[in-house]
Amino acid sequence: MEFSIFVAKVIAVIYLSLGVGLLFNGGYYQKVFIKLINDATYLILGGIIAIIIGFIIITNHNIWTKNWTVIVTIIGWIALIKGVLLLAFPSFSKFFKPLFNNGNLTKILAPIVLIFGLIFAYFGFFSS
Repeated sequence: MEFSIFVAKVIAVIYLSLGVGLLFNGGYYQKVFIKLINDATYLILGGIIAIIIGFIIITNHNIWTKNWTVIVTIIGWIALIKGVLLLAFPSFSKFFKPLFNNGNLTKILAPIVLIFGLIFAYFGFFSS
């Protein structure tokens, strides 16, 4: 349970920071996301980091229970799969390019990311 709380705290800080950034600087993030998708170096680095994070989470927390901690396990698996896809099939990222060309994506994404950040903040900082 301690690892679940630790991961929830880390995710909360990242999601809340990104959510606020998307809310107040949506145009900036839209440009950055497009640059990231078009740059092979960032895709490879992102894939490696996603694999590392996913592997660390799964190795320490591959727990399938009927409570909130299963979300940590799911995030670990999603990170691992995302990393493998980015390294094995880099052209797969081009599928998301049209989404980032739409200026409304950051407006839609900001509240979703903030909500997830608040949920993880609750479980990581306040529920224990």
